[in-house]
Amino acid sequence: MKPAPSPSPAPGDQVRVTIGVAVPPADAFRVFTEQIDLWWRRGQRFRSAPGMGGAMHLEPGPGGRLFESYDTPDGERLVQMGQTLVWQPPQRLVLRWRAVNFAPDEHTEVEVLFEPQGEASTRVTLTHRGWAAIRADHPVRHGLDVPGFIRMMGLWWGDLMGTLRLQASGTGPAGGVPIPAPQPPQDDRQP
Repeated sequence: MKPAPSPSPAPGDQVRVTIGVAVPPADAFRVFTEQIDLWWRRGQRFRSAPGMGGAMHLEPGPGGRLFESYDTPDGERLVQMGQTLVWQPPQRLVLRWRAVNFAPDEHTEVEVLFEPQGEASTRVTLTHRGWAAIRADHPVRHGLDVPGFIRMMGLWWGDLMGTLRLQASGTGPAGGVPIPAPQPPQDDRQP
């Protein structure tokens, strides 16, 4: 089932990145959601944790949080940057997105589609939209004009999707983690 087409976005409203991964959609969805800490790049450009620390988490299901956790001298700190609006494994994931410097009423939306491309391949399309609602002088824009900002965000997501592709192939930054195959339901009935 294909999602309904979105209305045409306002100029500068969205970033779209598409990659191919050499695994079926169910595996691509699991890598994206369950192994997010392994493929989400480390460092100041991608995480709030100082240095190369911190752990990314995506809680499964609608309402699940996307957050980073890391230790500070005062204890563990959690930085939430998203909340799941739509959880449709293995086809679709939609998150309400909040940059760390967003005001409480500011948010954008990230949609990720997992489309089969043959028997063992998936096209992953990530669309980050809603930027037109964020004021032009917002610090998240780093002083860039609209085309420059959208280009920067496209490159940022492109870097992340590149490491997702590597993780799905087993050659990711953490050396790849085998993707457990789905197990058939147990039938405890006696013949």
